[in-house]
Amino acid sequence: MHFEVFAIGTAFLFGLAVRQVGLPPLVGFLAAGFFINIIGPRFGLPAETGPILEYIANLGVLMLLFTIGLKLKLRQIAEPQVIGGALIHFGVSIVLFTPIIRLLFTSDWMSALLVGIALGFSSTVLSAKILEAKRELGTFHGRTAIGILIVQDIIALVVLAIFAGKLPGPWALLIFATPLLRPVLFKLLDLAGHDEVLLLTGMMLSLVIGGVGFEIIGLKGEIGALVMGLLLSSHPRAGELSNSLWALKEVFLIGFFLSIGMSGLPDWNSIGFALVLGVLLPLKGVLFFFILLAFKLRARTSFVTALSLTAYSEFGLIVAAGIPAAQDYLVPLAIAVSVSFLIAAPLNRFAHPIFERYEKQLQRFELSTRHPDEQPTDLGDANVLVFGMGRTGTAAYKALVQRGRRPIGLDADVYKVEAHTKAGRNVIFADAEDSNFWNSVDLTGISAAVLAMDDLEAKLIAARRLRGGGFSGTIVSHALHANHVEQITEAGADQTYLTMQEAGQSLAIHAIESTHFEKA
Repeated sequence: MHFEVFAIGTAFLFGLAVRQVGLPPLVGFLAAGFFINIIGPRFGLPAETGPILEYIANLGVLMLLFTIGLKLKLRQIAEPQVIGGALIHFGVSIVLFTPIIRLLFTSDWMSALLVGIALGFSSTVLSAKILEAKRELGTFHGRTAIGILIVQDIIALVVLAIFAGKLPGPWALLIFATPLLRPVLFKLLDLAGHDEVLLLTGMMLSLVIGGVGFEIIGLKGEIGALVMGLLLSSHPRAGELSNSLWALKEVFLIGFFLSIGMSGLPDWNSIGFALVLGVLLPLKGVLFFFILLAFKLRARTSFVTALSLTAYSEFGLIVAAGIPAAQDYLVPLAIAVSVSFLIAAPLNRFAHPIFERYEKQLQRFELSTRHPDEQPTDLGDANVLVFGMGRTGTAAYKALVQRGRRPIGLDADVYKVEAHTKAGRNVIFADAEDSNFWNSVDLTGISAAVLAMDDLEAKLIAARRLRGGGFSGTIVSHALHANHVEQITEAGADQTYLTMQEAGQSLAIHAIESTHFEKA
């Protein structure tokens, strides 16, 4: 237990430190893992992860995949750029990495091939964590990235089955019967209420039925957790269930990033291996970028999707651990994965500004055709923009309609746009962080803009681009935290309101208006 206490304390200090310089806390957790690995033995502590920390890390991964499933739609996995992008990238990666590994690190072609296969995968946990932190899981590029990662995870299971001889037994065919569970799962969620029972319901579905249940029938628990989330993704309370698990999942994932940094004590050969792969890491991103362009995606979508997939995968470690011929490379691969995380996390933090800086150069590679992620140029007769059509944006849209305005809603989640359109609302697909949208959209006739997105960076970009494009109308925004108000106002908003504070004031006004107080 002393080890786990020391690990948590170290993670806190490193996470707090990197946050002060604008980096994601997970970079600090990885660095904490390296630190513990180096100094742990001096204090009589093991350099490896303890059983409690390993267990917590596994729980965090299962819960993350479950919450990803809650936000997905099965049909998005079947899209051409998802299946085609994953398969082509995997094949080309093997062709590129295998000879390099053979030339520099081994004389055995089979070992080189297995390492090349491990390097062909991208990190599901890192990508999902970054996209979730930026609130981009529902965007076009976020869904594309997650879809590709799911296909890669399926490929990893096939690779394990072929090279490790771990073919699933006949019970694994029960996975095709999981849709029959949907009515039962829906009923459980209906009965769970809104308190701690809802939290326990999410834990049971992700960890027990998904995790342990799928391992019993011979499949990976990670796939089980994802499938459970997918089965519930169309339930009206899927978002509430995901939010109830958020804090617990975040705590457990600290264990995962610590364990990656503490995967093993490296020697000079391992360090050299990791450094070479760190230099080769951009190949993954460049390859994804051009493959997605070939599937007619725009340069921006291709770039931010590729960047989110530019990290070596923890699934590669699972593959290496499960195949005897590749086990000698387990520690070098673990160091390489850690190095790729340290490179990828800060880059993804600044993905949108990086694209804006090199936009003209990157757009030269776009195909001259109709793109599935095309942005609108004509807003029709609308006179008010509502960015972000979640609960807050939808409420603002309805209030504007009731007051005789002509609002148009904009959201980067294509499925959310589809749902609003079916409900009769004027909502279109558009991403406020996309410079192409701002360069082409016609704001003539727009008198006001409401920034209802949750992501701070998206609100800042939207306010700046509106003012930078000469928009002189009113910009009103909501804020989740008090320290965000000043930033949004400085970016160009006329008025910024704290969401919870406004909700409280609104309740008080309703109470006064509906109550006949006696005069004193």
